[in-house]
Amino acid sequence: MTFRTRIALAAAVAVVVTVTAMAAVAFLLLRGSLTGSVDQTLRARAAGLTHVAAAGDPDASTETREEVNRAGGLAQIVNGSGRVLAPQVPSFPVPSDAAPVARGQGSSALSTVGTGNAQVRVLTISLGNGTALEVGISLDEFRRSLRVLALDLALVALAGIILAGVVGWLVARTALVPLDRLTGAIDAVAATTDLSHRIEVDGSDELARLGADFNRVLEALEQSRSRQRQLVADASHELRTPLTSLRTNIEVLQRADELEPAEIEGLRSDVLAQIEELTTLIGDVVELARGDASEALQEEVELGELVAAAVARTEVHGRAAGVGFKVEIAPSRVLAVPARLERAVTNLLDNAVQWSPEGGVVEVESREGTVTVRDHGPGIPPENLPHVFDRFYRASAARGRPGSGLGLAIVREVVEAAGGRVWAANHLGGGAILEIHLPVIRDPAPPGP
Repeated sequence: MTFRTRIALAAAVAVVVTVTAMAAVAFLLLRGSLTGSVDQTLRARAAGLTHVAAAGDPDASTETREEVNRAGGLAQIVNGSGRVLAPQVPSFPVPSDAAPVARGQGSSALSTVGTGNAQVRVLTISLGNGTALEVGISLDEFRRSLRVLALDLALVALAGIILAGVVGWLVARTALVPLDRLTGAIDAVAATTDLSHRIEVDGSDELARLGADFNRVLEALEQSRSRQRQLVADASHELRTPLTSLRTNIEVLQRADELEPAEIEGLRSDVLAQIEELTTLIGDVVELARGDASEALQEEVELGELVAAAVARTEVHGRAAGVGFKVEIAPSRVLAVPARLERAVTNLLDNAVQWSPEGGVVEVESREGTVTVRDHGPGIPPENLPHVFDRFYRASAARGRPGSGLGLAIVREVVEAAGGRVWAANHLGGGAILEIHLPVIRDPAPPGP
């Protein structure tokens, strides 16, 4: 059963229940109203027969007989034992509550007597002398009216149910048009893998929000695919140069018998350096390709401790380059993947060491979810500032230095995946400043007094 059919069926069932309940209530109310009308008529007829009751016999005179006929022809007097005193032939069966009324145990009573279609509505009124007057109305017309009413209500209910089914189907068909568009878009994307496809969104209801969410998913997937393709293209371009150089050196080494030992040693050193460069480049590419795949592993991290550990490891390379560190750390907690965040901080430190002059100092400060790294190198040309965190971007001054151009791109990838941001600028006193900002985890406020 399709979703559209289920909606139409549910609407029809709801209408069936509602229409049936309303028809039943209407029937009961109208039946009560008709019954009240009959009882009111009985009381009016009984009021016109007061002098008949005084005579003691509905057939005592022509006048009383005419009055009984005008009242519908159904009238009789009963005693306290429930026996009919007049007329000689009872007009209808005596109801069970007539004798108590005749004995003065009540002023009046209403009841229905008879069987099948021969039913009579009876009003019994005490005459105060041990007898009671009974006035009746045949319910044949009343029952016919109820049958017609029931049939009319049944026909109206049936028509309402049929109309509800048709309207429910039309409403389901109309309401699910956005869902049909969404389904068509999903089928189109699945068939063509074209993530640029978008569906038209109208309104602000749940289906419209679903369509907007689907468009956002497609946009995110398209951007992810675009980044991956760009990464592959950039990596292919960047790998080509070291691979070509490595191949050239290996080909030269194949003629080692024609080379001097010093030349062979130089080529071997070049090959090892190129292999190291390729290893670093491939590792960086893999790190970027992971994207935020590990964000499910995020946990609370003490940023100050992580920065201190990264500085301790980087100091080894710094000493070799004649670069020292000045560190100021205050505790703060952030949410991140520890290994990836440590890699990002290490990349910032390595970048600062690389650009620091011999004898220079790298200043590192960590507090309130912010890590600031300043070197005392030449700084960043203003035209390069917007691009320092781009993949494979290398300023003209950096092209003669080792590196893949991916270190700072990894920093931005890691920090943004953790909900933070990166920033680069030149210090007024010289050198570059690179910062990362991460949301801080704060302790809940203590309860008030």
